[in-house]
Amino acid sequence: MTPETRPKRGKAAPASSKHGETSVTRSKTAKSAAIAKAMKPAALAKKKPAKSGQYRPSRLPAGSYTSSTEVAQVRLRPDEMADLRLVMQSLNLASVSDALREGLRLLSREAAEVAASEEIRAFYQGDAAPLPTGALPATAEELEAADEFEW
Repeated sequence: MTPETRPKRGKAAPASSKHGETSVTRSKTAKSAAIAKAMKPAALAKKKPAKSGQYRPSRLPAGSYTSSTEVAQVRLRPDEMADLRLVMQSLNLASVSDALREGLRLLSREAAEVAASEEIRAFYQGDAAPLPTGALPATAEELEAADEFEW
């Protein structure tokens, strides 16, 4: 492309007649529309599932929200709400939404750990995973002491 035929900066290049080709330059509006389209649930559902066979949507960085949020409702008993308020106070969380998001983050982490342990168990087909080189198996006394230990 010569300087004479190159489109001016900020303007979209003419549409190509070839299938699959797209414009190299995009306006801010087109970029915003592409980002918004990528964040829609329908676009997320088209992603390939994770290796473990479960769907895992891409996560946004903590504290960043888009205009495409959803509202979820939960009905709490008075004792659960009191516990939630204590947790919010002790963790210095500003809102119920922040507390529930933190709880969901922890649940997601727990679910990932469970999935990883199931994958390990499936890999070793029910047998115990081998110990690292140089490590000795725990004795019955050590296991008993670990069971009695309190955090």
